[in-house]
Amino acid sequence: MALALTVTTPIKIDIWSDIACPWCYIGKRHLEGGIAALGADAPDVEIEYHSFELAPDTPVDFEGSEVDFLAGHKGIPVEQAREMIERVTGVAAQAGLDYDYDALQHTKTLKAHELLHFAKEHGRQLELSERLFRAYFTEGRHVGRPEELVELAVEVGLDADAARDALRTGRYAAAVEADIAQAGAYGINGVPFFVFDGKYGVSGAQPAQVFSQVLAQLAGERDGAAA
Repeated sequence: MALALTVTTPIKIDIWSDIACPWCYIGKRHLEGGIAALGADAPDVEIEYHSFELAPDTPVDFEGSEVDFLAGHKGIPVEQAREMIERVTGVAAQAGLDYDYDALQHTKTLKAHELLHFAKEHGRQLELSERLFRAYFTEGRHVGRPEELVELAVEVGLDADAARDALRTGRYAAAVEADIAQAGAYGINGVPFFVFDGKYGVSGAQPAQVFSQVLAQLAGERDGAAA
């Protein structure tokens, strides 16, 4: 007999991620798969993305390939960097994502995070998150340049002038820093990291069934408390 996951208020899912993190996009797909796997019994969820910069010292216009970046950033041989990319590309493909590392333009993601906070304020954060991931990992778009970001913002229904002004003024820089500080307070030192209802943390791009289990457990706990 199927468990009816009756939850009166949405389960809050806070996600710390970085647009330049390949496992974050994979984790996003796995979470979506975990929710979908519950079918009609899936509880309502409220998802909010939080900023995390994996490589804050990266220049906006990084010169070199992703292999060059990984080798330098992690201090590993070029061949090992290539193997890492091949592995994550394979895992991404299994999640239905077509990563194109030949086209990818590595960049600093601070402005992308600022734009995500702008989008949240206007009810388009989830749409923009998906758009930024796809632009970066599959389309080779430069998500560090303000005008490129404005174009992507417009595609998800945001106002071009307002988005441009938000990026120009750095109005959301403090919000980005607050997210990063909160990650530190939680002991988060890698992404993706998922926090469910402020109670359970899930680190990494776990399989879809892990997310299904967490959601089912939370819904069951709520039902038990309401009984």
